[in-house]
Amino acid sequence: MESKETTNRWLERILIAKRRDLDRDRLLIPLSELEKRIKPAQAGRFRQALEKARSEQQKAVIISELKSASPSRGIICRNYDPVRIAQSYQKAGAAALSILTNQEFFSGSLDHLKMVRSVTSLPLLRKDFTISEYHLYEAVAAGADAILLIVAAISPTELSRLLIQSHQLGLDALVEVHSAEELKIAIDAGSDMIGVNNRDLTTFEVSLDTSLKLIADIPDSTLAISESGIKTANDLVRLHNAGFDAFLIGERFMDQPDPGYALAQFLSSLPNRQIAASGQSL
Repeated sequence: MESKETTNRWLERILIAKRRDLDRDRLLIPLSELEKRIKPAQAGRFRQALEKARSEQQKAVIISELKSASPSRGIICRNYDPVRIAQSYQKAGAAALSILTNQEFFSGSLDHLKMVRSVTSLPLLRKDFTISEYHLYEAVAAGADAILLIVAAISPTELSRLLIQSHQLGLDALVEVHSAEELKIAIDAGSDMIGVNNRDLTTFEVSLDTSLKLIADIPDSTLAISESGIKTANDLVRLHNAGFDAFLIGERFMDQPDPGYALAQFLSSLPNRQIAASGQSL
């Protein structure tokens, strides 16, 4: 078992590796070459899909995640087939897909994103540690509609810059926070889509209280997404009633033999009638 000191350095270790890989990738494919491979589009496809699903109020708005492994759990899905999983997620009713592309710590790949892009019409989030403009161009070239910006991984200045650059390239940005301090930074930077990660990135401990404590301070005009640790219908109902618009769920489905079937079963377990606490239907 790892010591608390070792666990607390996970984010630092991931970012060190990410910067190393960035230097390597820039040499292999210069930014000038990536620029030639892309055609910037109008940002908004990812966010608009979530808003449309929310307005229809026919089902919970779920961003289903494709993830084969994680630092905290190791291998999650042994027969990882991104194409099969993406297709089953879409059939089951996912509003969007999140795809892990970090290789060293999550066994992901940009190739997984490209494969999924070729078989689904759903909007795609590149789930990775985005720390450079280069990563934005990579995401667009691979077919992503949105990228993840983690406040804990970049400075406020970098966050503002990457938000502007992402929209210029036609990417929506999901800005991830874990505390009230990080939430303020995200709001001040002009984030219009904020994800509260219930998993502490330094210890990997999970608590839905993180979302429940922060939701009151997320502006009504901002799309609020709760991420990680959502296991049951009751979990989702609590978060929905608290004010969250959408939910990013991965391990709850990925450790099942058929993630798409697991999503379908999860959706069928949700209440169809009005939720008393909020007066809104799922």
